[in-house]
This record gives sequence, C-alpha cells and structure tokens, in this order.
Amino acid sequence: MTPRVQAAPSGPTEHRGLSVELLAELSPSTLQATIGLAGYTMRMRSVEIAPNGQIAEHSHKDRPGIVTVVQGEWIEGQPAGERTFTSQGYGTFPENEDTVHWVYNRSDAPARALVCDIAKAE
Repeated sequence: MTPRVQAAPSGPTEHRGLSVELLAELSPSTLQATIGLAGYTMRMRSVEIAPNGQIAEHSHKDRPGIVTVVQGEWIEGQPAGERTFTSQGYGTFPENEDTVHWVYNRSDAPARALVCDIAKAE
C-alpha cells in the first residue's frame, strides 16, 4: 500500500519529545576494511517520538539511511507534502541524498522506529 501524500508547510525547527538509543554500530575501521569506506560508521538506532512530539527539519545530504516504523505512526513531512507510515506492515522509507524532511507523532501514544544509517565518524 502506497502512503497517502498531503500538502505540508515547512518543518519544525526544534525536536520535541525525542528519544534516541544506539542499539549497534559498525566502526569506521570495519567499514574501511570491508567496503573501503573511510571515515564513516554504520548505526542502528531506536528512535522514539513521544505523543505530540516531533523531529525537526533536517537533511540527509551526507547521511543516508532506512527507517522502519515498529510502533505507532510516523508522519513524515517534506516540502512536497506529508506521508504516513505505520507499524502495521512495518512502514519503511529511505533517506537519501535528496531527502529533507521532518517527522510528527500526532497520536496519544509513543511512536518508535528502527533507523539504520551511515554517518560521518565523530
């Protein structure tokens, strides 16, 4: 089932009700040794948005990832509109070099996703 798209304004400038837990990480040395990617790490995180919380507008220009909703509902906003992803069927979406987005949880229950991404090593 394709998520429905609605017009959306620009995104929020601050996070609200956001919790992030690092579940696992591949080190920069592992990415260099296995696929020749220097200076980056690969992470799996659990990202929870509290009821009526939000993730501020941000870009994935240098941080590609994949998001899978495992609890509740995430409403992803982009300049072109909004899409709703639910844990029913594990709603999944990519975050590529063109992605600029934000996320809302407009429900009365927590919404959680597993997020796997490749990020610059700190």
